[in-house]
Amino acid sequence: MRTHFCGLVDEALIGQTVTLCGWVNTNRVQSHVVFTDLRDHEGMVQIVVDSDMGELFKTAGDLSVESCVRVTGSVRARGAANDKIRSGKVEVLAERIEVLNKAEPLPFHAHENAGEETRLTYRYLDLRRPEMQKMMRTRIRLVQSLRRWLDERGFQDIETPILTKATPEGARDFLVPARMHPGEFYALPQSPQLFKQILMVAGFDRYYQIARCFRDEALRADRQLEFTQLDMEFAWVSERDVQDTVEGMIREVFKDTIGVELDAQFPRMTYAEAMRRYGSDKPDLRIALEFADIAELVKTCEFKVFTDWANHADGRVIALRAPGAAGWSRKQIDEAGAHAAKHGAKGLAWMKIEDASKGREGINSPIAKFFDDATLAAIVEAAGAQTGDAIFFGAADYKTASDFMGALRLKLGKDLGLVGEGWKPLWVTDFPMFEWDEEAQRYVALHHPFTAPAVDDIADLRANAKTAVSRGYDMVLNGNEIGGGSIRIHRPQMQSAVFDLLGIGAEEAEAKFGFLLDALKYGAPPHGGIAFGIDRIAALMAGTESIRDVIAFPKTTTAQCLMTGAPSPIPDAQLAEVHVMVRPKDPA
Repeated sequence: MRTHFCGLVDEALIGQTVTLCGWVNTNRVQSHVVFTDLRDHEGMVQIVVDSDMGELFKTAGDLSVESCVRVTGSVRARGAANDKIRSGKVEVLAERIEVLNKAEPLPFHAHENAGEETRLTYRYLDLRRPEMQKMMRTRIRLVQSLRRWLDERGFQDIETPILTKATPEGARDFLVPARMHPGEFYALPQSPQLFKQILMVAGFDRYYQIARCFRDEALRADRQLEFTQLDMEFAWVSERDVQDTVEGMIREVFKDTIGVELDAQFPRMTYAEAMRRYGSDKPDLRIALEFADIAELVKTCEFKVFTDWANHADGRVIALRAPGAAGWSRKQIDEAGAHAAKHGAKGLAWMKIEDASKGREGINSPIAKFFDDATLAAIVEAAGAQTGDAIFFGAADYKTASDFMGALRLKLGKDLGLVGEGWKPLWVTDFPMFEWDEEAQRYVALHHPFTAPAVDDIADLRANAKTAVSRGYDMVLNGNEIGGGSIRIHRPQMQSAVFDLLGIGAEEAEAKFGFLLDALKYGAPPHGGIAFGIDRIAALMAGTESIRDVIAFPKTTTAQCLMTGAPSPIPDAQLAEVHVMVRPKDPA
């Protein structure tokens, strides 16, 4: 139907006749000429129809925006060049225009800042927009680059099942009723984790898959019910083997996809150090703010909130400098407190250092009265605060204080314009093996139940479960976890011990994971791997904060597809075929 793409018409084609297909981007009708910008996935070109062309002039004038048309005409030099596009120095003098499909009045126009609900309802129109085309193409180039890199290095692309056994890995499974097995269900995979480990037992050595994964959990800007990850597994490796390999991959893929040169060597930081300095296991190193622990300074002060936690075995008191925030209004300080409260704070103390040279007299704070002069000076010095700065304080148990002050650090970085330019990658290593779940009164795995502990001795692991360190690692980029992995447990005795520590008894372990335990008995090699979030990496590369912008057909935060109307009710007859009866919705 066409000889050329609109966006690729250039000076080399002057004097030639071309046939183009595309959508009407804009249509400007003047008394003696019609200018139409015709767009396809490669870009735009200007179509010109003069008034002396009779019926063709009328056809061009009647074109509605987003109508699908075919144009045949001759390429000529353009009077007023547009240097922003490849075709900006030429135009096409139309000889024939065929309207292939006239567009009805649009629910929104490409240049409008339409709401996300409207965009997702008419996703096919949204995806036509050049900015969306650009973001989706970034994702496409990313996946192509990853595949090339892996294929060239002997990784084997192996598909694993979508209909599988329910083996919870921390989130709820999506369940699929099995028609041929009444009362039984498949689950959609949260990840290919167990299958890729079994592939290592089976001798495939280096596996990868661009895998679709499913988790029935709350949605947000960087999370979807179904998502795509690059899944990788290696046999006969240590942590450093995996990290060095995939670090090289990420460097090359960023350069290939968006022309970005990442650091020649990614820095490494333990989980404990990341929490101590930044209150996050995925710190954004573009923000230069760091915590100051001041528990030793305030153990005997008169501010009870500080003294209680400073003397608590698991307590923490943090000071965080906010450069230039001494001029903040009370409203701005209250907003910082409200943000910290969302992440677990019960209050947020503060000081404004209006004139550091004046000591106490230069400090504006409702809590300054609780400290003697020496302690007050020591706090300001520990925080690194100077005239014009503010200091915010957090006091709570170690994890809670770290969490809400870590969230506050990110807010201060953005509000104060402290987020640096560029890309800051990081490896976070030596994660805790377990977390204690107060509600369930048991340990839960910080990564997943198949992560190997740093110790090989089962008795040692049992005796020191609270402080046990895993062989897990995450790759972080600009405050986003883009990949997470670990060395796996390859001995059945250790796997059973970890299940037991997680409150998974022998009978439950056999029912849920018996196939894995069996596989580990037959010469399972040491192995490890990592999974990268394709959606998240693509969003970072495309410069958008929402992964929905780089997913062709995403769900809303209420887990709906507005375009198709999913999820939707199923007729009783169809439910009966799969032996399912729907309970009435609880009115409460």
